[in-house]
Amino acid sequence: MSGKKPTMEEVQSSSEFPWSNTTLTPATSVLIALFAALVRFLVSLGPYSGRDTPPMYGDYEAQRHWMEITLHTPVVEWYRNTSANNLSYWGLDYPPLTAYQSLAHAFLLNSSIPESLALITSRGFESHGSKLLMRWTVLVSDFLLFFPAAVCFAVVYFRRFGGSGRERSAPWLLAMILLNPCLILIDHGHFQYNCISLGLTLGAIAAILLRHEFVASVLFSLAINHKQMSMYYAPAFFSYLLGKCLKRQNWVLEVGKLGIVVIGTFMFIWWPYLYSMEAAKEVLYRLAPFERGIYEDYVANFWCSTSVIIKWKKLFSIGFLKFLCICTTFFAFLPSCYQQIKAPSDRGFLYGLLNSSFAFYLFSYQVHEKSILMPLLPASLLAQQEPFLFGQLVYCGLLSMFPLLLRDNLILQYTVLFALFGLIFYQNGRHAWEKIPLRRRFLLVLPVVLSLLLHLIYLTLRPPKKYPFLYEALIMLFCFSQFMCFTIWTNIQQCSFLDIFHWTKAKKKDV
Repeated sequence: MSGKKPTMEEVQSSSEFPWSNTTLTPATSVLIALFAALVRFLVSLGPYSGRDTPPMYGDYEAQRHWMEITLHTPVVEWYRNTSANNLSYWGLDYPPLTAYQSLAHAFLLNSSIPESLALITSRGFESHGSKLLMRWTVLVSDFLLFFPAAVCFAVVYFRRFGGSGRERSAPWLLAMILLNPCLILIDHGHFQYNCISLGLTLGAIAAILLRHEFVASVLFSLAINHKQMSMYYAPAFFSYLLGKCLKRQNWVLEVGKLGIVVIGTFMFIWWPYLYSMEAAKEVLYRLAPFERGIYEDYVANFWCSTSVIIKWKKLFSIGFLKFLCICTTFFAFLPSCYQQIKAPSDRGFLYGLLNSSFAFYLFSYQVHEKSILMPLLPASLLAQQEPFLFGQLVYCGLLSMFPLLLRDNLILQYTVLFALFGLIFYQNGRHAWEKIPLRRRFLLVLPVVLSLLLHLIYLTLRPPKKYPFLYEALIMLFCFSQFMCFTIWTNIQQCSFLDIFHWTKAKKKDV
């Protein structure tokens, strides 16, 4: 043990903020987890998507309706249009594991408030008791899956990469993962269960760092089978594991074993739908809603942002746009995959997760504004490595979802979490901030100032009658420009792990 005593500043900082310590003790983990759980609980007391807005209501009603359908209809009819299951009314459009989760939660709700899940007659059911139970299902799912995965990753990360000083604070990293305001607002405000798929993905990432590749394959396969958006990470997992296998003596056998694990997990989840090709096609059709068009609303990706100039939906057919999205997405994540196949590394893998998820968010078909949660997860895991990029990405992610959350009447929760994140984020970054040259500080502060200005304009000024969605378009264009800059930067950072960039060899510290 070192005989060096902590400075008075370090002692005071540690006493004020548990995440200012450098080590992650069980007591500190519990404190941070309890605080994160309290924040989630307080947000869940507020309104939710579609509250008192018939006839379709919102995401809250969608989740309730899926519980109703899975409880009262046979498993083979969950994705099929029937008299009891009208797919035009919030038909299931997530993989089977989401349906099983809905059924598990339906048993809980049905035992306490059966009228909330009565077939057909319960549509739009809203009561104080049902809201509490529905909210608790999200809180419990979060606490059972995402929380332990986050703690596991934080512990493993610092075992793998080490470090000392407040710039290497393990509690701070855990706080950044658990207190991501975008995830909290979407799951516990808007109302969804992203914590399940993201928790499974985070567990798979931790398993990768622990060299448990079979466990990682199972967990990530489960994540894909909960939400198809988890495929955003698939190129990173595939290229990293393939790169590792290619460096082993019998690489064909190694790849084969991983393939068996993945196929076996998928077969287990999809078993009720494998009895006929028609049943499997019905599920797949629901998972790929191509008929909705290339984008919806004002999502800050390439297709929606460039539609200001190029009217993609009018100029091209759905078939051509699907092909175009596949090509652009593939070429966007190809450099990241090449790096991992050529020189797989743990830090490179984390950058690969961020780059592949950005590629899908920016260029794939039918992206929702909530999909920014996918790049935000690996960005939070890289918060120690790229603190300012992570902080700015969180603020841009919040801004990109601002119109959606404002429609849900979550402005109070949004504002408080916005400020809370800034307070905790600053605790670890202030010393690094002081070392940054003045010109670069200006470049880092400018997007945050513009973000605050866009918030103010959206809330106080009415748009011109001729352009009623002008402010949504401005927010979209601003966020898209930032996301593109982030993507270019993180791809350059990942390429630094290749030997062809001789001036960055010194940066490569992991294996």
